[in-house]
Amino acid sequence: MTTSKPLSGCVAQYDPNALPVEAAQEIVRQWAMPREQEARVERVERVGLFDALDRVLADDVVSPIDVPAFDNSAMDGYAFAGAALASAPETLQLSVAGTALAGQPFAGEPNAGECVRIMTGALMPAGCDTVVPQELVTREADAVRFSRRAVNAGQNRRLSGEDLARGKPALRAGRIVRASDLGLLASLGIGEVAVRKRLVVAFFSTGDELRSVGETLAPGTLYDSNRYTLFAMLRRLGVDTFDLGIVRDDRASLEKALRQATEAADVVISSGGVSVGDADFTRELMSSLGDVAFWKIAMRPGRPLAFGRLWSGPRAGTGKPALFFGLPGNPVAVMATFYFIVREALLAMSGATPEAALRIGATCIERIRKRAGRTEFQRGIATRDAAGEWRVVTTGPQGSGVLSSMSEANCFIVLEHDRADIEAGEQVNIVPFNGLI
Repeated sequence: MTTSKPLSGCVAQYDPNALPVEAAQEIVRQWAMPREQEARVERVERVGLFDALDRVLADDVVSPIDVPAFDNSAMDGYAFAGAALASAPETLQLSVAGTALAGQPFAGEPNAGECVRIMTGALMPAGCDTVVPQELVTREADAVRFSRRAVNAGQNRRLSGEDLARGKPALRAGRIVRASDLGLLASLGIGEVAVRKRLVVAFFSTGDELRSVGETLAPGTLYDSNRYTLFAMLRRLGVDTFDLGIVRDDRASLEKALRQATEAADVVISSGGVSVGDADFTRELMSSLGDVAFWKIAMRPGRPLAFGRLWSGPRAGTGKPALFFGLPGNPVAVMATFYFIVREALLAMSGATPEAALRIGATCIERIRKRAGRTEFQRGIATRDAAGEWRVVTTGPQGSGVLSSMSEANCFIVLEHDRADIEAGEQVNIVPFNGLI
């Protein structure tokens, strides 16, 4: 059994009904890797390169070789000793002693007044330190002529270890492996790497009105879209998912789902059931199963948002812990709260080094009504004008149930906590979906 200090004291200095987004993010950041989680997440495994994409590196990758491993030509041309330029007349003429190809080096060393025809990537011949590009020379039979001003001594040569030196870190622990990293690792002759085991995230939707895709809709019911967007967002983060489906609005069903999820996962995410409705049992259960840091944040969409910790034991503080995010039920609010509150926490718990979402300044070309005292994430369509400057307009109605606005948009328009109405022509910050969603 493991115990830990309560989360509930985290918001003592804030209005519980108006917790700023930045404060909520900081609270989540502080608790994203509690001591109880470390043994589970810190476990590592070794995988081959084809299985390493999007995984989190557990250790620094140290280069076992110099890259490049030898001095080589940066372009197609003619290699020669650059010292010849110092005493050369206006036009330098050199005899071609042979050819160096990638993987087929020139044998021997050219004499004074000689050069070697060389291809990009080929080993620099002994005694040569300069390459004149082929398009800058005139070749006649077995000789080339070029202006002494066409090249400087030492130019167009890649030095051994110039990219990476033997014994230096090539990639740092905590990095999420990208496609380019696989190529880099392969260039070092590394066939497998140590990565952190995937974080396990359980998720479910709550509501008697929800139906799964394929079921018939009765009056007053609707299809559950939140599990599909949650699944997609989680999959993009490279975590293992555990879908508990739709949980009905009764205490027993919700308690069973929360206990099952806590036992199986590192993080539990629900959608719906965290507002003040009579049928919302999450608050009641959290008082016995866990501890909650906050229930509301000053965010639109996404005001009803619970963050806390659950325990798998018979009471709070006993058994295995899991962090809990109770997201709103409205589809757009689910996506907005995930990207701006949950995403960074999951990356941190996965062992990754989180990077803040890219924010770009843009000119708002319409008036936007906004109330000071909350952060708003409106859906926008950003374009670049003829001068290359970013301009943005909203997608239209910004209701948190208008899921089509997320498909139409290509960015979030971020309207900060203290900001009021935005007039046409004012500057705003946008977060592009590309790379985020």
